[in-house]
Amino acid sequence: MEELKYHGHQHPLLMLNEEQLIGNGNGVVDCSRCGEKVSAPCFSCAECCGFYLHKTCAEAPLELNHPFHRHHPLLLLQNPPYTSDTRCVCDFCDETCEQFIYRCSCDLNFHIKCALFTFNIAERNLKELEHVALEDPSFSSRNDSGNLGKCFVCWEPLAIYTYFSLDCGFNLHKKCAELSLKLDHLCHRKHPLVLQFNSQRRACKVCQVTQRRGFVYGCSLCELAIHIDCASPLPVIEDKSHQHPFTLFWRQIPFICDACGTEGHHVAYTCGTCSIMVHKKCISFPRIIQHAFHSHRVFHTYFIRKEYFESLNCIWCHEVVNTEHGSYFCADCNVILHVNCALKEKDLYCIVSQENEDDKSLDIPVNSITKVLETNDDGEATVIEHFKHKHYLMLSDNIREHGDKCCDGCLLLISAKFYYCSRCNFFLHKSCAELPKMKLFSTHICEEMEYFSGSKPHILTSDCMFKCDICRYCSNGFSYKCNKCGFDMCLRCLDLCLQDAVKIPGHKHPLLFYYDYEEQCSACGRDIIRAFRCKDCNLELCNRCVLRPIRVKHKCDEHLLTLTYDKINDYVKYHYCDICEKERDPEHWFYHCKTCDTSVHVDCVLGKYSFIKLGSTYNEGNHEHPLTFVKKIHYYPECVECGDPCEDLSLECAEPGCNYIAHWKCR
Repeated sequence: MEELKYHGHQHPLLMLNEEQLIGNGNGVVDCSRCGEKVSAPCFSCAECCGFYLHKTCAEAPLELNHPFHRHHPLLLLQNPPYTSDTRCVCDFCDETCEQFIYRCSCDLNFHIKCALFTFNIAERNLKELEHVALEDPSFSSRNDSGNLGKCFVCWEPLAIYTYFSLDCGFNLHKKCAELSLKLDHLCHRKHPLVLQFNSQRRACKVCQVTQRRGFVYGCSLCELAIHIDCASPLPVIEDKSHQHPFTLFWRQIPFICDACGTEGHHVAYTCGTCSIMVHKKCISFPRIIQHAFHSHRVFHTYFIRKEYFESLNCIWCHEVVNTEHGSYFCADCNVILHVNCALKEKDLYCIVSQENEDDKSLDIPVNSITKVLETNDDGEATVIEHFKHKHYLMLSDNIREHGDKCCDGCLLLISAKFYYCSRCNFFLHKSCAELPKMKLFSTHICEEMEYFSGSKPHILTSDCMFKCDICRYCSNGFSYKCNKCGFDMCLRCLDLCLQDAVKIPGHKHPLLFYYDYEEQCSACGRDIIRAFRCKDCNLELCNRCVLRPIRVKHKCDEHLLTLTYDKINDYVKYHYCDICEKERDPEHWFYHCKTCDTSVHVDCVLGKYSFIKLGSTYNEGNHEHPLTFVKKIHYYPECVECGDPCEDLSLECAEPGCNYIAHWKCR
């Protein structure tokens, strides 16, 4: 047996052949360096302490000058320089490195097997591949989930190429194993491009995408990187979204893509028939999408006449769209988006398939008013039947008489025109009554969302409690519910999502929604990642604060409290909440009564259950009688569930002789 004194282990190592390995009773052992199954010839610890090494791992140099990373040497480390809370990931195969890695000061990490394998590719030493036949990817190289693998050089799927599949888990396209180490390319004539790791994480000069793994062709002097596929693009591309083929056209100067309106470099595709020039990635743009920021479908076009639009501001970023280039638009609603804005977040849009392109029924809402019984001279419905109430509803604008009542749809105080029932305590804003029964609501891309207020429409208000998945408030009003996943949205959030610009009392400019905007809310001071923002003033509001009711009722004051943005009293000693008696931040919004000079925290007024209508019926649960939502003010009976006084939202039995009452939270 050959003896080897090996760096990193305290005992001498002995070389074993296959017969000796089996004879020692150690036919299945793992290499202590790379973690893979050991096969002969290999090295074993002379003291039999369970330390084994592949021959290649044992002979791996402590310092590796890698042809694909010429800036610095790769140093062999026994343990990854990471804590238990962070993972060390190999920059070649993207798997976790547990021990013994090659590492560079550039923050590159490689398994031993990955570093040596890529070294052999660079040196054109492909002996490891000689025993592997060219295979058909349709029946091999599948992982546990049944998906085809990807090539470790270009990280493209193997499905359309002949490739090598190695016993050690590496997969390579045949063409990638035979790539030229240097390349003279039309897009960079100053210097040859060299095959290398993208250690600087540079974006591809052609497609502008940063590929973390795999190889690129690069020029270190010019700080340039090009993906392998981008270096050899297809000469002609046909796509079903465009009626003509696109032809490759190399350019030495930048161009503006006619599909998305942004700059492109070097590689362009042209359609001579339509006289357009586009990025490669823009050839396959979806023609029609349903986007979260608009209730109708939007269509891609290369050119729009300006006179067709009142506003050319993108509803995502709120900057002007250049109609000389591509955009997504809805001609019916004067809505337009930059292409890159429309497709920025994959979770916020879905592609309309070809078979549904002409189905206009997707855009036609069905009104929830089931029957109009009377109209006025202007054709306005004055007496209606609504599909969520058993009695006729009459139109009114008498706020003086009913201003302290809540709408059973949105749970806000009655304002403007509303419908009411003369036989019971049921109210609906006119806008809430006219909402469609079912609509495609694309802020939640899932399925059609069904309009509902409970499973028993004959009850005065909804008997179904829900928590809105946007504002997180509990409510027993109306909501839109997704039949597929149960996603709930209250009518307040719905109204907010359907507005292109939000106007709030006391502020002269509209607020625009910014999906990715990190700031602090001007109303409550909390950190936010999405904001309703005024472009003209330093005002940013979170979703909850935009939804704050303007007027509310609370037992702390006999009058209605008004949401206030200004400092009513500048004396610091008066900046206290009249409910919790704790200090208020004068910069934050609060509710105020001018008559009584009452000032209170927003959260102290609204609490957790502000959007549950008191007096409404709750039929779920195991109590034999219907229960009613109450908040006890004058006396606090004990909860039958926990025994504590019922001071907050509770359920009380209205049946004579039944004294059942319980906290809502106990139910």
